Amino acid sequence: MRLILLDSPEDVRFRFRPASFSRPLWELRCGMTSLGEKLIAKVGAIDIVYFVPPYMADAYRAKVDRPVNSVAELAGDDLLIVDPRVKADAFDVEGVGPSQIGLDGEGRVLYARIARQDAAKLPAGNIETFLAAAKAKLPNVRSNLPTWNYLWDLILANPEQITADFAAAGRGGIEGKVEKPGAIRGGAKEIYIAPGAAVHPMVVIDAEHGPIYIDEGAVIHPFTRIEGPCYVGKKSLLLGAKCREGNSIGPVCRIGGEVEESIIHGYSNKYHDGFLGHAYVGEWVNLGALTTNSDLKNDYTSVSVMLDGRTTIDTGSPKVGSLIGDHVKTSIGTLFNTGSYVGAMALVLATGKPLPKFIPSFAWLIDGWVTKGFGKGKLYETARTAMSRRGREWTAAEQAMWDAVFALTARPRDEAIKRGRRAMMKA
Repeated sequence: MRLILLDSPEDVRFRFRPASFSRPLWELRCGMTSLGEKLIAKVGAIDIVYFVPPYMADAYRAKVDRPVNSVAELAGDDLLIVDPRVKADAFDVEGVGPSQIGLDGEGRVLYARIARQDAAKLPAGNIETFLAAAKAKLPNVRSNLPTWNYLWDLILANPEQITADFAAAGRGGIEGKVEKPGAIRGGAKEIYIAPGAAVHPMVVIDAEHGPIYIDEGAVIHPFTRIEGPCYVGKKSLLLGAKCREGNSIGPVCRIGGEVEESIIHGYSNKYHDGFLGHAYVGEWVNLGALTTNSDLKNDYTSVSVMLDGRTTIDTGSPKVGSLIGDHVKTSIGTLFNTGSYVGAMALVLATGKPLPKFIPSFAWLIDGWVTKGFGKGKLYETARTAMSRRGREWTAAEQAMWDAVFALTARPRDEAIKRGRRAMMKA
């Protein structure tokens, strides 16, 4: 059986912005692993193929060792095509069996199990025509599989998902180095410190309310407190951090200050003091000293978010902080409002007061207004420098992908720039 992870259409991927600009939805993280890793483990697949939006195919192909957007892989085996929004823990579809197309209430394909002989009869010019033909010709069933629907769903589910992933990993105990004096609270089976991890003296590891997994090569500096459930990724560094419950960090992150119930992708830094709560943070982000977000409104009502700069969406939760895209950089003292959206590649300068709730991608936010700044070329130079500092390369494929994102995000950015110009002319 061949597992095919097929990214969702753009109108669905929109709901997971800004994190979805540079990655397929299965690369989003929740708990200790990505959504894709959970689905692959649940299905037990070895033969895996990826289909991503064309604009990111070359960049993604360089990151994985499996076929990407290869229609040749639609033949020669039984297929199980899965929408990455499907929650892995509830996915109970057998990989092999009679052909069957599982649809949600809106008629979208959540999964397609296609027997080899049926796959051979379907047009395979591209994945869209292949799946449309499968939907038209093969038996359809109504599926009630639960799905992830917005980026903040991952934030809100993170504490429980860490606990589930810890149990699934089946590891416990101390294999790394823990120096004394320090304090470990909770059951020993609820803590795993991997080989090569180092916990310095004067660290509190509190697993009383949930498990803690400190992965290989992570380093925990003195005066850090880690509360479970928590996952600290490979080669990440915690510097006197108040690491509250529900955090997924890393790999290769540097984290200080106070962090609570947040998901932080790899190679991002929050090195200094400041509060980050109920946030989703992409890769290669640098949050300047005292950068802080609010994650609770003063009237305790549910938080709304703008994903397009125009329409507000009620999250249904009183606790949502910031959604921060890849390569965002903030100055010292930056203050993000509750439910803020910070687009990818944005450069944000503090104003001493909470900033607008929607900051478009590639924006230069100066004096509280969106400007062109020095343009995307300068942002690319910064990205190239940041990546080289971690031994990673800014490639032509990477730049082509971000050029496509720049075009994709033009409307809200251009509108914000025009508003900023008018406001500055009046000032």
